[in-house]
Amino acid sequence: MSEGGHAQPKIRKSDTRRSRGNRTGFTTGACSAAAARAATLGMVNGEVPESVTCHLPNGREVSFAVSDGRVDGDGPERRAHAVIVKDAGDDPDATHGAHMTADVRLLPQRAGEIELHGGPGVGTVTMDGLGLEVGGPAINPVPQRNIRDNVRAAAGELLVHDGLAVTLSVPGGEEMARKTLNARLGILGGISILGTTGIVRPYSTAAFRASVVQAVEVAARQGQTCVVFTTGGRTEKFAMRQLPEFAEACFVQMGDFVKAAFQSAAKREMAHVYVGAMVGKLTKMGQGLAVTHAWKAEIDRDLLAEAAQGVGAPADLVEAIRSAETARFAAERLAVLGLTEAFHRALAGRAIQSLKACYPGPYRLTILVCDFEGRFIVRVEEDEVRAFA
Repeated sequence: MSEGGHAQPKIRKSDTRRSRGNRTGFTTGACSAAAARAATLGMVNGEVPESVTCHLPNGREVSFAVSDGRVDGDGPERRAHAVIVKDAGDDPDATHGAHMTADVRLLPQRAGEIELHGGPGVGTVTMDGLGLEVGGPAINPVPQRNIRDNVRAAAGELLVHDGLAVTLSVPGGEEMARKTLNARLGILGGISILGTTGIVRPYSTAAFRASVVQAVEVAARQGQTCVVFTTGGRTEKFAMRQLPEFAEACFVQMGDFVKAAFQSAAKREMAHVYVGAMVGKLTKMGQGLAVTHAWKAEIDRDLLAEAAQGVGAPADLVEAIRSAETARFAAERLAVLGLTEAFHRALAGRAIQSLKACYPGPYRLTILVCDFEGRFIVRVEEDEVRAFA
């Protein structure tokens, strides 16, 4: 109660959103292009500049500070080296602070050629489906073009008679890659050089969404006809235990990106789609959300309350669930009453109906539900939902 005796309105988590920074940063592709341009200027002028202006894929011109610039040797043996320290802005990026490094050397009598190579810390492509050459470096097409454009602009007349070889490397890149989905995509030994605009926006979803699409592509290229979408590491481990006969390529951590995952599966004509989830994300799928992140929309407490009511929860608990902050509250209270399986089966049925309505197609849909410790609760098939609809 307030001092005047009036009840204070209840503040839900979604009413006061956590403050987040909004400073933009730069992609691995943009930083690599800047490093390559700085090193190329070193080849031309005999000295690497302390800063370099780089043309980004989005058309912007941006100045980067150059670290560890040096030129060794003379004539055909000249080598130039430059580093750009990646600033991801306020994005919680695994590659923030990475030393994006370029080493440039001459290719005598190979007029106009610009070779791109991957050095230590840059991943190597080992699977089809990424739009990159198997065995080549994980440098995506837009960054490849941008790097070459910047090198060409800096090299000027040098390219009239000779070419340049640019080797990109990232000290510690292999360790950084362990925090990404690269290994699942068949990119081994380091990070990818990415970025379609050159700019990283805070809490950017583009890179993760793209990795989900790529993972489905890789599975399809391997001849897989089933895909298993999970919302994170715990649900993936759970799903792998339930489906031990499936190849690793079938398992795709879609995170919050339901729409991207299902559209990719439909495009690749997957015959069977499985989803592994816990109660929170399961409820949001039942709501029909394309993105299930907490910042996008809060959980539908009415949906939870209706499911609880439908499986015989007492009226006072139904109302408590309707005003609770989390789906976990409902799951834990219903577990005490022995209604865990029935409750999660009801939510899974709602999710199946919603997903099939939002992303129609001939694929068969199965949902696997686990608890917060990754233990099996229930498996619900699309046919069961139709039977009871």
